[in-house]
Amino acid sequence: MTLWMLRLPLDPSALARHAAERGWMHRRGHDEGRALHHLLTETFGKTGGELPKSAFQPFRLLSGKGGSSLYGYSAVAPETLRETAEAIAPPEALALLPLSRLQDKPMPRAWRAGQTLGFDLRVRPVVRLNSAVPPDSDPLGRGFRQGTEIDAFVAAQARSAAPVLRDQVYLDWLAARLAPAAELVRDSTVLHRFQRSQSLRRGLSEGPDAVFHGTLRIADPDRFALLLSRGVGRHCAYGFGMLLLRAPQTPPMEA
Repeated sequence: MTLWMLRLPLDPSALARHAAERGWMHRRGHDEGRALHHLLTETFGKTGGELPKSAFQPFRLLSGKGGSSLYGYSAVAPETLRETAEAIAPPEALALLPLSRLQDKPMPRAWRAGQTLGFDLRVRPVVRLNSAVPPDSDPLGRGFRQGTEIDAFVAAQARSAAPVLRDQVYLDWLAARLAPAAELVRDSTVLHRFQRSQSLRRGLSEGPDAVFHGTLRIADPDRFALLLSRGVGRHCAYGFGMLLLRAPQTPPMEA
């Protein structure tokens, strides 16, 4: 299977207007990832298999002085994506995602164990609780039921008697999600940015939103190829989890 890296220019303001017109916004907030999820699925369709997903996923929207670009991976060949979009996409979707400006490149078909790569990655570092957290174990007295998805840092706080550091908790979380495909090189990886961002699924909620700049070492080439195509962590259908690769020690795509 060939994995393709894709790029399309995208105007975030036009996307927000389109989301409002389609009812993809909440009266108290806007989930850009949800809007992109719907737009990409309407434009390029879904892959087959037991777990269908958007054909343009995982993805990442990056903004700079020269404008904004939507990057993504796809196991579907670019010419097939174009054919699908021409057949099923509504005109307003093609106005937002101009097919004539779709750029692509094939990713390597084989990776090498021990290969060291730099990466940029946006993730939502959450965990699903295997057991309940009673209110008296939570520093803020909230408590959580078994099966609840919560911030990995909040979960670590509730489970530890000693103080914990957010960046170290998130590095542990990231290392666990890269393994066994790749090993995280911790002394060359930093939590570049953290914020809490809104998500709109059944209702409006808020969750951790973290960007890492770092280095990894491939341990299992086949599993690493699968990790690239699936994304890292949860919420990969909504703009999280895309590993943007680069040479180690070179500047990241996101300044």
